[in-house]
Amino acid sequence: MKRILLALAAVASAPLAQAQSDGKPYCVQLSELYRRYVQNATGRRIDVEALQALDDCSKGNAAAAIPVLEDRLRNAKITPPGGGEFKP
Repeated sequence: MKRILLALAAVASAPLAQAQSDGKPYCVQLSELYRRYVQNATGRRIDVEALQALDDCSKGNAAAAIPVLEDRLRNAKITPPGGGEFKP
């Protein structure tokens, strides 16, 4: 019985892990663009939410990071890769 429950738990969690990993390359791209063009801009103030998004992205939490980074890039008049509409 335990084996069946463990197998079901593994199968149920697989789509969640896959969805999070699918966004990782895109999240890395957004992070690089943000760091290059927004974070290091002259006169820029510290954006705690963007820093948290960068940290989330580096830890594999792309789902939380992507919307924030896309928003910050758009606010800086930078179009995110692919037009900024992430679809896993």
